[in-house]
Amino acid sequence: MIEIGHKAPSFSASNQDGNVVSLSDFQGKPVILYFYPKDDTPGCTKEACAFRDAYQEILDLGAVIVGVSRDTVQKHKKFVDKYNLPFTLIADEDGSITEDYGVWVEKSMYGKKYMGIQRATFLIDDKGIICDCWPKVSVPNHCDEVIKSLKKHTGTL
Repeated sequence: MIEIGHKAPSFSASNQDGNVVSLSDFQGKPVILYFYPKDDTPGCTKEACAFRDAYQEILDLGAVIVGVSRDTVQKHKKFVDKYNLPFTLIADEDGSITEDYGVWVEKSMYGKKYMGIQRATFLIDDKGIICDCWPKVSVPNHCDEVIKSLKKHTGTL
C-alpha cells in the first residue's frame, strides 16, 4: 500500500458518465480518493452516502472526492443515480488503479480465500502527495475522520 509522504500514483479511467478522469485533473486541490469493494452493497452505500452528506463541507474546504471500485461504468451510473451521489466514481475495470495503490488484496470469507478491494482512503494534498491514509476503513465515523484530517492539512482546523 502507498504510504504517507509518497507521490500518489497517477491514473486515468472512465467515470460514471463514461468520461475519462485523471488524477492530474485535480492538480492544485486536495483529493479524497477512496476505494470500496462494490456498488450498492450495505457498507459501500453507507460510506458513499456519508461522503455525499458531507459533500458541501468538503467542497468548501477546497477538496474533491473520487471513489474507485472495479465495478463497470454502468453499475457506477446506477449507483450514483440511486443515491444522488454528487462526486466522481471511477470504474477501475482492469484493476490497475487498485493494484497501484496496493488495495487489491487477498481476503477471506467463511474460510474461502479470494482477491478483492480492501476498503481504504487516501488524502492527497494539492501537490499530489499522500498526506494521510486509512488502510482498513471502518465505515462508521470514517467521513468525519477524513474531514478532520483535511481541515488539519488545509490549515482550517
